Amino acid sequence: MIKPLADRVLIKMKESEETTKSGIILSSGSKEKPQIAEVIEVGPGRMVDGKREQMNIQKGNNVIVSKYAGTEVKYEGEEYIIVKEEDILAIVE
Repeated sequence: MIKPLADRVLIKMKESEETTKSGIILSSGSKEKPQIAEVIEVGPGRMVDGKREQMNIQKGNNVIVSKYAGTEVKYEGEEYIIVKEEDILAIVE
């Protein structure tokens, strides 16, 4: 199990769709890197003036992340990314 520290969040990118809504199949070269990810684990929050700041992100949220943010990690055959909370741009509802 990977447990992020401070204000870091463990995410797993969602697979991009292979067909458009109109049914057109996209080649692998025309697909964009997905920016929507699922939050797998959340750190406890960073310390500010001796107090821990609460995280706004929760395990299970779907989020939009900055395109080039984070550190890629492979663990038990799965690919994850560890990002800072500030690299998460929005929660998808």
